[in-house]
Amino acid sequence: MGFYSRLIFPHIMESLSAGQHVQEQRRLTLAAARGQVLEIGFGTGLNFAHYPASVVHVTAIDRERMQPRKVQGRVAAAPVPIKAVCLDASGRLPFEDNYFDTVVTTWTLCPIADVGAALAEIGRVLKRNGFYLFLEHGRSEDTRLARRQDLLSPVVRVIGSGCRMNRKIDQVISSAGLEIVALDRFRMPDTPRILGEIYRGVARSLSLR
Repeated sequence: MGFYSRLIFPHIMESLSAGQHVQEQRRLTLAAARGQVLEIGFGTGLNFAHYPASVVHVTAIDRERMQPRKVQGRVAAAPVPIKAVCLDASGRLPFEDNYFDTVVTTWTLCPIADVGAALAEIGRVLKRNGFYLFLEHGRSEDTRLARRQDLLSPVVRVIGSGCRMNRKIDQVISSAGLEIVALDRFRMPDTPRILGEIYRGVARSLSLR
């Protein structure tokens, strides 16, 4: 990723992701976080203010250093200890098996090329009694809107630093060996419809069975 992804796209992302409705969805998603947490794709750190007291520590990783001063400020102001690390999550993660109590992604899965491999890694590092909390946008259940997403996807991938907005998020999570135990589907208010089809949920490792 280059100049655009590091210096221009973060400003676009902030403008789309810092609104009241989006922040409320972050809070709702993170309310169930506990213990040792891995956040993948922290961006500019907009989640950091919403972690509850049940969290002991957050290891936050992202392949890009987006607005590092702003990230540092959000780390310092967070209600829980956070370590932000520049690390690409598309390969094997440098963490032991069954290490984290909670793994979090928010608007993170769409740009990952091999999303199945990334989700398999989430399952590997997640404790057997842990939970994967996700807040993602993806393919609409409305056939006409889904066709529009398919049509505009190549353009959005360029503008959105690789964003694949037409992925069926529930299917890719389940296909990676994770069991979805809760899922809420809705449209985000004040967001372009092609980008506002939201999947918010909780998953766990199938090895629990």
